[in-house]
Amino acid sequence: MSERPASGPRRPSKGERTRARILDSATELFSRSGFNAVSLRDIAAHAGLTHAGLLHHFPGKDALLIEVLERRDRIDAQSVFPGIAHPGTPEPGPRERLRRLIGLVARNSATPGLVALYTKLSAEATDPGHPAHHYFKERYRVLREEVTVLVTALRAEAGATAEGDPAVVAAQVLALMDGLQTQWLLEPEAVAMEELVRDFLRRLGLDPDGAGRPGVSG
Repeated sequence: MSERPASGPRRPSKGERTRARILDSATELFSRSGFNAVSLRDIAAHAGLTHAGLLHHFPGKDALLIEVLERRDRIDAQSVFPGIAHPGTPEPGPRERLRRLIGLVARNSATPGLVALYTKLSAEATDPGHPAHHYFKERYRVLREEVTVLVTALRAEAGATAEGDPAVVAAQVLALMDGLQTQWLLEPEAVAMEELVRDFLRRLGLDPDGAGRPGVSG
């Protein structure tokens, strides 16, 4: 009896393709105008759907916004912190994770719309009543924890001690990355985000490309 040919990757269903189209449209419109200025009808029209057709896939704008944010963060987590995206997945070494974190900065330089989306929404979400307030609060909490673990691992790998609490360093790195994004959106030709992040890390002894020892040898 002949063997059944191995099945290839599963093709997305029609519903999955429609959801992806809605998310793409929402991402573009939120990036361009911010969350508050965009209606579900705007998104539906952009995606080539009726308002009722969109509501078949998403119950409201708040749910759609959270899915837009989660989709992008899942992609990033799979690269830098795969253990978050898929618990139990082996993670690359700390120096490789640091390289991948910097790689996100380089990628963001090519996606101004997404940078604008996160910059606008993170500012809007400081309002406790904003639908993404809890999402961004938890997002930063997880990122601080993961970068703290990363800094600690980098120092241990180098067999050195260094001044500064790793949790403080983690908060500083995230603040630098987000602050640079705002400056870059205002004047992209004047702000080299990737190089500035690399320079800051080197000053901390966390050079992703070298074998430098962070801090002072113990």
